[in-house]
Formats: sequence, structure tokens, C-alpha cells
Amino acid sequence: MAVQSHVDAPDLACDVFHADPARVAEVRAAQPDAVTVERLAEIFNALGDPTRVRLLSALATAELCVCDLATLLSLTESAISHQLRFLRSLRLVRARRAGRMVFYRLDDEHIVRLLAQGREHAEEGVSRFGR
Repeated sequence: MAVQSHVDAPDLACDVFHADPARVAEVRAAQPDAVTVERLAEIFNALGDPTRVRLLSALATAELCVCDLATLLSLTESAISHQLRFLRSLRLVRARRAGRMVFYRLDDEHIVRLLAQGREHAEEGVSRFGR
């Protein structure tokens, strides 16, 4: 069975309203709780900012300090610190102090995979649709 893309879908709603109670109950039971939904929305909101995506992508490659990140992204240390505070609050990055230096890295492998899959999907769209 061929799957229609959203681009060529002729209609986006059913002609009649008929919900399948068993299917709805099954899907409802599999839904995350409200706290998880809020947290996930916050994570995706964080990924909605190009500067934060660039920061996270850099940290997926190497552990870096604020100075490294500021140089890499051509931003001020203050701007980088502000974004890192936000990303730390969401547990997307973590800090490690070494003497007078503070180094940042992605919090865990989940974030690495999330970025890699998002990038793969975005690059697939570029090659498939020329955008």
C-alpha cells in the first residue's frame, strides 16, 4: 500500500465522523503522562532555535568550553552562557569544572541520538525535496 505524502493529500479529514472506541482506548493507554508531555514539548521547543541546535551539534562532536563555543558560533560568551543555562535546565547539556575552566557536553546518549536522527531526517528532506 502506497503512503501519500502530506504534499499531495487531497483531503485532510474524514468525510464522516466515526471514532473506533477500541483503537482510541488502546492509543490513550499508550500516551505519556502530562509531566512527560510537558518535558518533551520543552525539549522540542529548545530544538526549535537555530543557535541552540548549533550549540548542541557542536557538543555532540566534542566537549567544549564557553570560549570555544563563542568562537565557533561567532557569538559573545554571554550569549553562549545564556543558552547553556537554558539547555542545562532541560538536562540537555552538563558542565564539568577543570580548575578555572568549565567544559560542556551533551547530557547523555539520548540527546546524541535525538540530534542525529533529527539531522538525518532534515538532510533527507533536503535531498528528497530540494529544500
